[in-house]
Amino acid sequence: MEARTTPAQSGGDVLLVFSERFGGHATPAGHPERPARATVMATVARRWADGGGAVAAPDAAPAGALLRVHDQLHLETIAGTAGRSVRLDADTFTAPDSEEVARLAAGAAIRAVEHALAGATGVAFVRPPGHHAERDRAMGFCLYNNVAVAAAHALSRGLDRVAVVDYDVHHGNGTQWMFYDDPRVLYISLHQYPFYPGTGAAGDVGREGGAGFTVNVPLEAGAGDADYGLVFDTAVAPILEAYGPDLLLVSAGYDAHDRDPLGGMRVSTGGYARMDGVLRGVAERCCGGRLAVVTEGGYDLDALEACLAGTLDVLAAPPAPPPASPAGSTRRAEAVLAQVRRAQAPYWPAL
Repeated sequence: MEARTTPAQSGGDVLLVFSERFGGHATPAGHPERPARATVMATVARRWADGGGAVAAPDAAPAGALLRVHDQLHLETIAGTAGRSVRLDADTFTAPDSEEVARLAAGAAIRAVEHALAGATGVAFVRPPGHHAERDRAMGFCLYNNVAVAAAHALSRGLDRVAVVDYDVHHGNGTQWMFYDDPRVLYISLHQYPFYPGTGAAGDVGREGGAGFTVNVPLEAGAGDADYGLVFDTAVAPILEAYGPDLLLVSAGYDAHDRDPLGGMRVSTGGYARMDGVLRGVAERCCGGRLAVVTEGGYDLDALEACLAGTLDVLAAPPAPPPASPAGSTRRAEAVLAQVRRAQAPYWPAL
């Protein structure tokens, strides 16, 4: 699929936040989360700008914004890697510039939220990704949890209800645990299961006051457009509309794509575009169009480029209902929806 990224006539309220500095986070040779991903992002961003789309550079996230979701020791640990190459865990590394770049990534997510709060759409093309980073540790290629920083920033601006939808192929353990007992943040994740990092069972629904505000959809490997379409239409959108968020955030991981080397899913570029269309529609109905998208994974470069471009196209196009549900087997979705309904019945009885 050719990546178009030509802003539609109604796309003037879509702001793309990006920095060439995202290429400065170096990883070892052969690592899937490589600087070439930033090169792809830059290509799409230039095409967007050449077509008249708005692009802004981020500021680095201040320590106070990071400390809303991370502890002080974690900030000190990451800051201590500045100027050095460090292996933080089996697959998470820093290079001399990584701490600076990671702060820019979190800052880009904040900038996207600030634009969204004006009733618009903010899109942050960032690396390193963030949703695996926990309060006290980096993991899974992630240093700071960008979307969690963005959600906490929105709460600090006075919002009462923030929803995060995560369609990365991996479960966002960091985002889940940061808000597991907090009803102000609804976290919905569709992910391959069992798979890295091993979390995200349907029975993980939150605790105490946050019970019911974590919704996990652990899909079997091989799920495709029809499975994701059914889950979005019968679970994701209805729960979001029942919750009524003030802001909708998306952890946009494109590694459920059928070309991705890490995941085992079969989502097409068009399937991703349809999910984005559903989420845009929910944002328009529920929260005045306040929508912010923050990138996560996606490791096939051609698929990444097509999906990034597709996301911008959908968000900038004139409002339209999403296409009909994709054709194909929904066996995997039907199986997991039965689990989700059992787990969530006490909290979302209309599900």
